[in-house]
Amino acid sequence: MSFIDEINPVNALILGANQGIGLGFVKKLLQDDRIAKIYATSRQPESAFDLIALTSEHSERLICLKMDITDELQIVETVKKIRTQVDKLHLVVNCVGLLHEDNLQPEKSLKQINSENLLRYFQINSIGAVLLAKHLLPLFRHGERSVFATISAKLGSIGDNQLGGWYGYRASKAALNMLMRTAAIEYKRSSPKTLIVTLHPGTTDTRLSRPFQVNVPAEKLFTVERTVTQLFTVIEQLQEGDSGQFFSWDGSRLPW
Repeated sequence: MSFIDEINPVNALILGANQGIGLGFVKKLLQDDRIAKIYATSRQPESAFDLIALTSEHSERLICLKMDITDELQIVETVKKIRTQVDKLHLVVNCVGLLHEDNLQPEKSLKQINSENLLRYFQINSIGAVLLAKHLLPLFRHGERSVFATISAKLGSIGDNQLGGWYGYRASKAALNMLMRTAAIEYKRSSPKTLIVTLHPGTTDTRLSRPFQVNVPAEKLFTVERTVTQLFTVIEQLQEGDSGQFFSWDGSRLPW
């Protein structure tokens, strides 16, 4: 039985909800009558038109909040706003991630590495998630089961790295995995009912992956809807001993 079936009402928070997998999770949860409140963050909510439309349609259940995961003060303010309405969260999915933007592209060789881009990868893909773990703790510290899941990537697996390249993205996702595993160990003491996991979604047809889909077989390129359904199934099937683990979209554990 899913941990969600044991709780009423269920409060959820989706980070990076303006597009892609994050927006897909918002849509999925809106279809689920077990979810009472859905908080959704976006760095620029005024341009998140799909999210705005959903918020207008579901104003009682969906609350959109402006937040940049690289700004700790904004994380603090977001948590404060949530705590004015609810005193606990049961499901948090962090979908914020960076692979490319403007002049930043995955490095194919050492010659392409520069410190500014590396810092940008770590700031968004690694540091933001552990700051969330830091500030969300009061909302997790309750007697009901809860899950804090962060979207990672198989490319962040050191053991699985056979091709090289993509230094910043790989390293920042590996760092994310370590930070969240370490947070999971502390949460076992401070919030023992909370499971912290990282998830590999598979290659999903989003803006993040679009420039790199050429060599992806059609059967391995997932729609957002399929990815979200698969990841939600993994989340619902988590057991107490799974905290601190790294799961693929099919529920299998990935090597570090």
